[in-house]
Amino acid sequence: MKLGTLRDGSRDGALAVVSRDLSRAVSAQEIAPTLQAALDDWDRVAPDLAALSDALNTGKLNTGKGADAFPFDPARMESPLPRAYQWADGSAFVNHVELVRRARGAEMPASFWTDPLMYQGGSDAFLGPRDPIPLIDDAHGCDFEGEVAVITGDVPMGATPEQAGEQIRLLMLVNDVSLRGLIPGELAKGFGFFHAKPSSAFSPVAVTLDELGDAWSDGKLSLPLECRLNGDLFGKPNAGADMTFSFPRLIAHAAATRPLGAGAVIGSGTVSNKQDTAHGSAISEGGVGYACIAELRMIETINDGAPKAAFMTPGDRIRIEMIGADGGSIFGAIEQEVVRQVV
Repeated sequence: MKLGTLRDGSRDGALAVVSRDLSRAVSAQEIAPTLQAALDDWDRVAPDLAALSDALNTGKLNTGKGADAFPFDPARMESPLPRAYQWADGSAFVNHVELVRRARGAEMPASFWTDPLMYQGGSDAFLGPRDPIPLIDDAHGCDFEGEVAVITGDVPMGATPEQAGEQIRLLMLVNDVSLRGLIPGELAKGFGFFHAKPSSAFSPVAVTLDELGDAWSDGKLSLPLECRLNGDLFGKPNAGADMTFSFPRLIAHAAATRPLGAGAVIGSGTVSNKQDTAHGSAISEGGVGYACIAELRMIETINDGAPKAAFMTPGDRIRIEMIGADGGSIFGAIEQEVVRQVV
């Protein structure tokens, strides 16, 4: 099933079930008021949500009892969780990390291949899938990062990857907005990201694993992630290929010393493919391109000694989407424009 959160003026929005083809939706308020409420009581409410989803997809809704379908409009949607108790983003695509370090002449620690990197981001004010990206200063270096994320149930401290995988409730897409100009100074303090990681945006809907078919295997989602910058295809790297750490492994890592509450969001990190080379290839060169501008800039630095690609500025638009085997959009598209934020 596909679940989303309607923007209704409240802080956490209203839970809705969305049709498989993303054409229609129906309120799920009689089952659970919000997605977080559904996650808190998943074992009880999931069967009812699934039944509502089946009725919506087969045209058998029991209308007249608060279950009338309406056209699905991504512009009316919040992120599936407008805010979350936990947002932890991994870096499962070690090729991306290797490029970052090589571009600045740093060695790649061997432990990066065996122990996931992860940071804890701000989760109190996620952006909706059509919300603008506010930018105060162009020098901050605004970048998109195309990723996949899971939403979990309750994960006990010290869970194994197998136990963690059993708690994956939903998948969605992410634009993990990064301010590249602020990252070096923050990391130099030795205390991690803060200002460099503003609010992230998520896809219009989150989906259960059964919606993914054979594309979901071994805790990975093996489909291309399409990123279009100002209408042009910037990248279509496969979100399963070159993923060093599966989602169950990432969840277990996040829960190593603490439990994760229902509704925890765990991200994959920027999707990145090696493309049969050490560094990757742009779309214009016949490759699958990149899921962030920084990776292209790293390639330019490695090959030419300096980056040329510009980061996003007001007026630039980014679209992130994943297409299924049937040719339809799985999660709907994240589509955002950078706008000037006056403070």
